[in-house]
Amino acid sequence: MTRKKVKLAFIVNDSARKATFKKRKKGLMKKVSELSTLCGIDACAIIYSPYDPQPEVWPSPLGVQRVLAKFRRMPELEQSKKMVNQESFLRLRILKAKEQLKKQRKDNREKEMTQLMFQYLSAGKILHNISMVDLNDLAWLIDQNLKDINRRIETLNKNAQSQPQMATPVVTDGVAKIEEKAQGSGHGQGLDMNMDVMQKQNWFVNLMNNGGGGEEALPFGDVNNQNGYWPNPFFH
Repeated sequence: MTRKKVKLAFIVNDSARKATFKKRKKGLMKKVSELSTLCGIDACAIIYSPYDPQPEVWPSPLGVQRVLAKFRRMPELEQSKKMVNQESFLRLRILKAKEQLKKQRKDNREKEMTQLMFQYLSAGKILHNISMVDLNDLAWLIDQNLKDINRRIETLNKNAQSQPQMATPVVTDGVAKIEEKAQGSGHGQGLDMNMDVMQKQNWFVNLMNNGGGGEEALPFGDVNNQNGYWPNPFFH
């Protein structure tokens, strides 16, 4: 069973407030003790309350005096370096909440423009009722997607270039066998077919020996994009 989130507000009921104080005071003392034992640091706790005439301290009055004396020996700048009061604490919380709100608005706007982009892609055109602000945001989103695609293409090209080239003895042996078969055949039609296959095999051998960078025409059609770019996924 999950614990219910407590609303951080003043408890109006006196008995409930007193019970909460006792329970949380005990837990605070326990946490300070654990922090000091686990991390080996000097720590103390002083708690004033309207329910006790004297403040409750941890670990002891002597231990509290030792920690406070050590704190006073520190330079004044170091003493107030990480101190916060109620006002500064609330200011930090408000600033953090504003940053989270700003980030959430940006994410929502990006999702909205992504949905709009796919709607226009499915329609094949941009509708006339779009505002200039939406148009600018849509152009920015498309530009970011294109940059991501270009980066991925560059990464794939680098990985392909870094891989070792394939060995070609098997292809050479295949060419030799085709030549022997062509020489031993007495049928002209079979010879023409073998010669066609041999030309394709020779083209493949030359391509592998040149590192795939030759300018020869493909014998069986252009199956690759020879323009050096990928098709735009956003525009047709």
